[in-house]
Amino acid sequence: MTKVSLGKQKSYMFQLDPDQGQIIWQSKKLRIIPIENIKQLRFSPDARYYRQQFQLAQDYKNRWITIVYILNGAYKTLHLIASTNDVFQMWDITLRKLYAIRQELMAGLGNEDIRHAIWEKQYWAASDESTDQRLHFDEVERLCRRLNINVSTEELMPLFKRADARCQGFLDFSDFQSFVKLLKARPEINLLYGKLCSCNDGRFDFSVFEHFMRETQKSMLSRPELLQLFMRYAKKMNDETPEPADISLAPIPSLSQASISSLSTSPLTVSPPTIDTLGTQATQKLSASPQCPGPAMSLDGFSSFLLSSDNSAFSDQQGKISHDMTRPLSDYFVSSSHNTYLTGHQLIGSSTIEGYIRALLHSCRSVELDIYDGDTGPMVFHGNTFTSKVPVKEVCEAIAKYAFVTSLYPIIISAEIHCSVPQQEMMVEIMHDVFGDALVSAPVEGRPKFEVLPSPEQLKGRVLFKAKNLYTSESEPIRPNIITVNAESSSTDTSTDSDVIQEIKDEWKKSKDDLKGEFKKARNIFDRVLGRHSHKTSDMPVPSVPSTIPVTAMPESPLQPESRTVSKDKMSLAVASLLVYTVGVKCRGINKKEHYAPEHVFSLSEKVANEVIKQGMMDLIKHNRTHMVRIYPKGLRVNSSNYLPHLYWAAGAQLVAINWQTFDLGYMINHAMFERNGRAGYVLKPLTLRTPDKELLSRRTQHSLDIKIISAQQLPCPKDSLGHEIMDKSVVNPYVEVSIHVPGWAHAPYIQSSSSSSATSSPPSSSSTERPVSRRTSAVKNNGFNPVWQEALSLPFDCVGGMLDLVFVRFAVCRDGESDEEPIAVYCVSLGSLAMGYRHLPLHDMQLSKYLFSTLFVKCTIN
Repeated sequence: MTKVSLGKQKSYMFQLDPDQGQIIWQSKKLRIIPIENIKQLRFSPDARYYRQQFQLAQDYKNRWITIVYILNGAYKTLHLIASTNDVFQMWDITLRKLYAIRQELMAGLGNEDIRHAIWEKQYWAASDESTDQRLHFDEVERLCRRLNINVSTEELMPLFKRADARCQGFLDFSDFQSFVKLLKARPEINLLYGKLCSCNDGRFDFSVFEHFMRETQKSMLSRPELLQLFMRYAKKMNDETPEPADISLAPIPSLSQASISSLSTSPLTVSPPTIDTLGTQATQKLSASPQCPGPAMSLDGFSSFLLSSDNSAFSDQQGKISHDMTRPLSDYFVSSSHNTYLTGHQLIGSSTIEGYIRALLHSCRSVELDIYDGDTGPMVFHGNTFTSKVPVKEVCEAIAKYAFVTSLYPIIISAEIHCSVPQQEMMVEIMHDVFGDALVSAPVEGRPKFEVLPSPEQLKGRVLFKAKNLYTSESEPIRPNIITVNAESSSTDTSTDSDVIQEIKDEWKKSKDDLKGEFKKARNIFDRVLGRHSHKTSDMPVPSVPSTIPVTAMPESPLQPESRTVSKDKMSLAVASLLVYTVGVKCRGINKKEHYAPEHVFSLSEKVANEVIKQGMMDLIKHNRTHMVRIYPKGLRVNSSNYLPHLYWAAGAQLVAINWQTFDLGYMINHAMFERNGRAGYVLKPLTLRTPDKELLSRRTQHSLDIKIISAQQLPCPKDSLGHEIMDKSVVNPYVEVSIHVPGWAHAPYIQSSSSSSATSSPPSSSSTERPVSRRTSAVKNNGFNPVWQEALSLPFDCVGGMLDLVFVRFAVCRDGESDEEPIAVYCVSLGSLAMGYRHLPLHDMQLSKYLFSTLFVKCTIN
């Protein structure tokens, strides 16, 4: 196939290896794309954007393949043109099915048989270097190194001999399966199973299971539901233990040819009877005579249950909409993106539709456009910077295509309009053409007033447009349009020259090594910025560090050149017609004197928001009960870093915008929040933030999160930018660090806690300073495959109004002695969604892509 890049086309031999689950090709070096690293596949017309970018003829349309994937922490794209239609069809069908199977497995726990079969085939194919269907001892040693197991020859040889039951001197595939079973032994589960059975004469019957689910797992299922669950994994005591289906002997291609619908709808275990049937049979089952004992759960059945989606650590695992979606928009946190068009640096990054596609497919519901005049039509880019440009039409087409793939609930386009009135009208025409009836609009004159915002349910499938309302007609100006920010609001975002310079220096220090090349290009910009603040009277029109703070929250001063046009320009009447439920206005202060209509939305930079929270958090919470507020990162976050969004959710802010291109702790917390409620992109705010009852806000309790870190399973090997495993780092001494992140309860109204009750005597050390509490285990030496810790950690935290949804816990598996490096794997979840008891946490890489085989086994309790 032909590999296409900007200004270059070259043919290579591409191979799709179903056993190892990867795409391979040889350029100057051997390159590999693991299928589980693929984020999106686009075939034929779906990849039209890139074909047009490369200015290639439409003749290639029906043979075009674009693969979007992540390697070495970075998004990448591979563009291919198949040599013939037959080759294209073969790749289209096979790659889609292999990708779909892995996506199904990565969606959560469960499907253990298929997961295990894929693992066996993948490592068997990779280990059989001589391709003779035999593994000799030296190949098994190398396999162990790949699996993060550093054992001596003396320790490994007994395992090899046990697996080689026929004394052949090598392992065939069935022997390899026996060897894997020895490697994957779970003594910690054996210990737990034995402890539970010991109270019932060694039998794990329904009474043991029910007690375990109620007391340890804190299950809220009814008794018939628990019995149905028990029957999925139980067997009769006098039955022979059924052998697992030997699907691991089947080649992976045969697995991929099964339809994904059947994979997702057909359970891998025997279909259980209905709850009603079980309810009527429960007494008979539980009163079976000693001569004919009732069903019991074996060790294998118990292990399967612990690893299944029925025992998910994430309480919202089923992916269904579980929140009331009929309340006003202001009652929800909304997944929001800042400068969505950028895929990198704020000063010199690329503007592309990819940012919108990625965000929308991850349930983002509010995207941002900065719109400027273009040569032939309005363009989206970051003003006064070296970022590239993308046409508004292409952005709108991408939004229309992907807006409702993950969620059907409304999209809010948050726009900063810097273009002329003629191009504003072009923009509106484009939006009407692309979005059609989905675009919310209404005539400016004669609109009926409304007292409350509509609900997400009422706005399903609709596109809302939010921009600052600058329209003024000659006959009757719209009163709330252009009102100067009051002095208090303005002063909160004013910095001295030394403050600005120091902030730039701080951001410079935070930048990683991979940004050095970009900062070389931006060095002149920084020099000019420093010069501008040193010589205020200079009139030289030099590029400046862009402030993403809109005029709504900025003082009108000579230091803010963007202010000069906004107060003078007019907005096209066509644009004003799009401002219906989301009308951007300046913040005139939050107090009893100021009145905002329900549709009025103002935006605050994080710096202004911090000041508002310190000075009047109760007023902000009250305002956010009936109005929407958008928070966005300060302009000096030039490396696209993120704040911690839960600090602003705790004040009731709905649209807390995140730089989605940066995979830091802020992104991780945002991701954890919006995994909830079926990934709808809308999460109902806690009752404490929706009700006028001040008693809830004054209720402060102290707790401890008690975590027992038991073991990890199949930790991943690091890979380089070519997709190769880094063997010199494969053997690790892993430890687990757990950190808990709480909002700033220290600000009013959270300071007072007259009616608080203490759940534990733990000190409130972390909560008042907004510093996370973290604890770590010891390191397990030379075992990154299945390390066992069995260590208890206790993390104190405060909670206000029972808002556990706004407290987040992060698990990180790290390498001992390498504190500066990224963790091996992570998992982040809100405490409100973390199921208690014994759970397997699905581990992710730092881009929050789930590892196919890696888990962390823990026991969680909140006291």
